[in-house]
Amino acid sequence: MPVGLTGRWQELSFESAALAGNPLGDPAVRPVYVWTPSSHDAGEVSYPSIYVLQGFTGTAPSWFNVGAWVPSFPQVVDDLDLHAIVVLVDAFTAIGGSQFLDSPAIGNYHTYLCAELVPWIDAQFRTSSAPEHRGVAGKSSGGYGAMVTAMLRPDLFGGLATHAGDALFDNTYRREFVDVARALRETYAGSFERFWEDFRSGRPPFSKPSDHPLLNMWAMSAAYSGGELPFDLETAEVREEVWARWLAWDPVLMAREPGYAEALRGMRAIWIDAGRSDEFYLDLGAIAFRRALTEAGVAEDVVRFELHEGSHSGMSWRYPLALSFLAERLAV
Repeated sequence: MPVGLTGRWQELSFESAALAGNPLGDPAVRPVYVWTPSSHDAGEVSYPSIYVLQGFTGTAPSWFNVGAWVPSFPQVVDDLDLHAIVVLVDAFTAIGGSQFLDSPAIGNYHTYLCAELVPWIDAQFRTSSAPEHRGVAGKSSGGYGAMVTAMLRPDLFGGLATHAGDALFDNTYRREFVDVARALRETYAGSFERFWEDFRSGRPPFSKPSDHPLLNMWAMSAAYSGGELPFDLETAEVREEVWARWLAWDPVLMAREPGYAEALRGMRAIWIDAGRSDEFYLDLGAIAFRRALTEAGVAEDVVRFELHEGSHSGMSWRYPLALSFLAERLAV
């Protein structure tokens, strides 16, 4: 078992039909970690549930990593002793992540989460199946997944928490086009294929400064546009038709559409935060998403918004705040 699997945590395994035969050859059998309150074992009480999504390159077992002076996420949950069931979702892929969407280039990770995992958890544990008692949370790509999943499936989720979730794509992803085009030209003769050959050659991952932006751009293209890059590899000029497909998945722009705005108005709890010095400028995305909620008519008392000191890393101290907020607002 992973280091730190203590207290009320259980390690389970789920075989997904939605992920079977996925384009990347990633496993369809995934670990699922579930925390239950001590009172779950006795009586007939139902509990709200909170699904926690990992960030880009993260796996569900990664939550159990222990760092110096910092408790692991499971230890935090144990200490909080929430009146809620917490579920850690694994959606890692061979290219680093899935953005928790269905993609012809990656696989059906949205279906896996919503159509398979949620009802399976409801059948295994004493959760309340009403959407107003179910939440989804995460950081970075996990925060993105929380925003988008809640908007796509308000019939399942009544609350969300996003810590520096990917948003406002014009300020985050688009600014990286020039860096990616130059890195490919200077290091890999303009070829992503050569990058992947090098990345998978056995050298330490992320041992080159260009690894993260190249990996991230490839994975986001796979998630948002089926593997088509949104810019010219030589000049970084935007391919407007492909970029429009990316923008269709921008949480800020989604929140301004009538159907998604209605979904957000039905939420019982929305937590948004980001570090003021976020390297990917996701603090600006957080502000824009908060503004979009106001424009959508989401009640002020539903939303908790905060910019805090710090960057994109070192945000683990924010998790218990959001989890407690969701557990309280989604209480049965």
